[in-house]
Amino acid sequence: MHTKTSSHDIERRLTNFLPSEALEDHADAVGVVERDRKLQIPPLVWSFAFGFAGGASRTL
Repeated sequence: MHTKTSSHDIERRLTNFLPSEALEDHADAVGVVERDRKLQIPPLVWSFAFGFAGGASRTL
């Protein structure tokens, strides 16, 4: 039987799947960040991932 998953549980699963440290390390390795400023890579990645989940109508 399927149980309802809470938003906290979903967040925990996603952040375990792609931890912030791994995202930051990868961003440094590929040269996404040239200067260490206010931009935080993990929230940017999650914004893109969930922002474009709405369908084909979303573009950059």
